[in-house]
Amino acid sequence: MSIRKLIVDGKPTYEVFIKIRDKAGKQLAKRKRFDTEKEAKRAEFEILQELEGHKTKVTWKAWVERVLEKYKVEYVNSTYLNYKYCLNKWFDPIWNDKFLEDIKPSDVHYAVFEGCTVSSSYTKRGLLKIVKRVFGLAIVEGILVRNPAVGIRVKCAEANQGVLNRKEVEILLTEARRTDHRFFLHWTLAILTGMRSGELFSLRCTDVDFVSGIISVNKAWTRYNGEGSTKTAKNRIVPMSKECRKFLEEVKLKYSSSSEYVLPKIWEWMQGEQAKVLKNFCNEIGITPIKFHDLRATFITQMLNNGVPLSKVMAIVGHSSIKTTQGYLRLSGKDVEGATEDLNITVPAFQEHSDNVVSLFPG
Repeated sequence: MSIRKLIVDGKPTYEVFIKIRDKAGKQLAKRKRFDTEKEAKRAEFEILQELEGHKTKVTWKAWVERVLEKYKVEYVNSTYLNYKYCLNKWFDPIWNDKFLEDIKPSDVHYAVFEGCTVSSSYTKRGLLKIVKRVFGLAIVEGILVRNPAVGIRVKCAEANQGVLNRKEVEILLTEARRTDHRFFLHWTLAILTGMRSGELFSLRCTDVDFVSGIISVNKAWTRYNGEGSTKTAKNRIVPMSKECRKFLEEVKLKYSSSSEYVLPKIWEWMQGEQAKVLKNFCNEIGITPIKFHDLRATFITQMLNNGVPLSKVMAIVGHSSIKTTQGYLRLSGKDVEGATEDLNITVPAFQEHSDNVVSLFPG
């Protein structure tokens, strides 16, 4: 926004600040303060009109190329590739040679809600976030004065993170093994390690050290970008439990002896269908229908339920922020555990018999 409210000498003041780059690339800026918001808005319009003829014009395509060069240096490879894919696939075909200043809020609305054929509202929200950031950088550089993506909202239902309790984990693995399900190995290792799907896909036999009892997580695979660094671009170590070691020794003996990778590559996995396969199987066996990534959430909540400190859980699963790990406390119930004990409310004992009670089921 080019108008912001300030408190100066105890009084509200409205400041108009607009900067642009002229056709020679030189930055031009104007800043004025007013007593009322109405005066500031009028001045904003006048300043924009004054500077309009001096602005440099940049096409969407040219600007995205500059932005992606910046992101390639600043972000981890997986994030950069995701931004590149989304911008190139969903926005370039619509705005390719259009000047940034000619892209209106209605154009952004069309691109997100109609141009994007993906039905998921969460995907649309992610696309809006990306494009809003791209326009925001143009404002910082003085190419735009307003962000056409600001004010647009994507409604999303509150996401309920699915997790399995201990009994459901037992049912899932028992039934998967009994039916010789093609994803039995994958589900089991996800529950035993908390690794992401792409990390499991890239896990090689050389990453498993049976002597030290650790798994080295140093790569991740995505359907669109292939193999690269982990989500946080940091390697980590996952300690193997006794059950995990026993399981991996069995996998090595029966399945991995002739392969570079620990887990077999399944077609649905390579097509990004692993979430649907798990959800369908959960429905078939009558447990909470979860997605593949929810196996990671199940691992985290079980760790927290077992009293493992947040800092250790964070290190094992590779969260970049402790806040992310703390979010799983709600799923485990640890964030509210014991809180109701302080109510100090005593409920009177029930009487075994009372003449004032009318039985609904007379004997």
